[in-house]
Amino acid sequence: MEVFYYMVFGVMAAVVAGLELSKTNKDRINTSSSFNSFKNNYLVVFSIMMAGDWLQGPYVYYLYSTYGFGKGDIGQLFIAGFGSSMLFGTIVGSLADKQGRKRACVTYCIVYILSCITKHSPQYRVLMVGRILGGIATSLLFSAFESWLIAEHNKRNFDQQWLSLTFSKAVFLGNGLVAILSGLFGNLLVDTFSCGPVAPFDAAACILAIGMAIILTTWSENYGDPSDSKDLLTQFKVAAIAIASGSKTVSYVSPLSLTQSMDDFSDEKIALLGAIQSLFEASMYTFVFLWTPALSPNDEEIPHGFVFATFMLASMLGSSLAARLMARSSLRVENYMQIVFLVSAASLLLPITTSVLVTPSKVKEEGLSLTCSIQLLGFCVFEACVGIFWPSIMKMRSQYIPEEARSTIMNFFRVPLNIFVCVVLYNVDAFPITIMFGMCSIFLFVASILQRRLMVISEKPKGEEWSPMKDRNSEVDPLTL
Repeated sequence: MEVFYYMVFGVMAAVVAGLELSKTNKDRINTSSSFNSFKNNYLVVFSIMMAGDWLQGPYVYYLYSTYGFGKGDIGQLFIAGFGSSMLFGTIVGSLADKQGRKRACVTYCIVYILSCITKHSPQYRVLMVGRILGGIATSLLFSAFESWLIAEHNKRNFDQQWLSLTFSKAVFLGNGLVAILSGLFGNLLVDTFSCGPVAPFDAAACILAIGMAIILTTWSENYGDPSDSKDLLTQFKVAAIAIASGSKTVSYVSPLSLTQSMDDFSDEKIALLGAIQSLFEASMYTFVFLWTPALSPNDEEIPHGFVFATFMLASMLGSSLAARLMARSSLRVENYMQIVFLVSAASLLLPITTSVLVTPSKVKEEGLSLTCSIQLLGFCVFEACVGIFWPSIMKMRSQYIPEEARSTIMNFFRVPLNIFVCVVLYNVDAFPITIMFGMCSIFLFVASILQRRLMVISEKPKGEEWSPMKDRNSEVDPLTL
């Protein structure tokens, strides 16, 4: 393997270790022992849930190919997964707000375990059912757990700034360290012990079962709005109103009528947040499909697992930086995220820039070319931006999304993302790779503009702002009854 790969990995690991070991009191948040116990419990559960997800990721395509399916059939299976997340995600999100977030987290474990079991069958229809179940589970993973955390954090009256500590640690562990360890463990099962490509899915099912047991025995239940008068359609209306106009209060007076109290001022925060999240995640998921052909344009042999581990280290670096940034009460998330989006846009422009400055070779290289080396460094910068993005967007969601429909709204945010990813998967061979990277850069640049707008309107005087922590049972305007 190229020495350059080891150098990048080593430097990245040294920087991450340096950042973690060099933290001063300014970089730390003083908390209570009760909060630390609560935080550690959540981090253990979330890390287990992410391990169950990361164990499967590297082997899904490989498993399908060993069953004899071609690129087209496999592409349809992936589209089914994202389509399922888009169609059923908002429904399960609404049910989480109504029936309880703890139940939704347990449901995630059950659904994902069933999805893992389907991987034992080589039948296309059974695998399709597994992908649909996997899409539903993904929606729950990225909404129910965060919704439970925020509601439980607020219910226990912990300081709001402490949330940022939990978010940054969750990304550092769940999207970084756990991802690396899961990749190594999966490789151990498949390659070292020769257990076959279905072994990581069996391991994931076992790990998810352990996580479910911890949830059932240590978590309490919380809800968005437990009102018996709320049905699924009403919940959708609440989420749509909040996204479209930033509703201040929503009150339910009967099963057949929805009474809404709206402020006249235009609050764009929720809609802006949703657009920013969709643009960034669309670029991020597109990048997942693009980095391999970008680093091996002529089908050169590259160490995929090692490169993936390097990217995860870069993500850990970003989450460590985010922890330092959010520990400073004087620095607002809305301010520094503009820079993060611009840097990420510039990093994904590198494949276009290098192709313009250096004529791409059509001959298979024996080692890593200079162009690909530069691109690898740029991709590491992008992954560092991803590491900053996750805890920062979680922090902003906790501030702006109303509690009564949190899971529903978070899944609404993922609808345009899933549509875009399905379109990309369907047309992945229709556009040159530089065009795809250019499109991602444009998305990220637009996200920085929207982030600027969010920063401006979030700096309004407190009297003009809506806070999601205000009592949602405020008095209703008589004219609306």
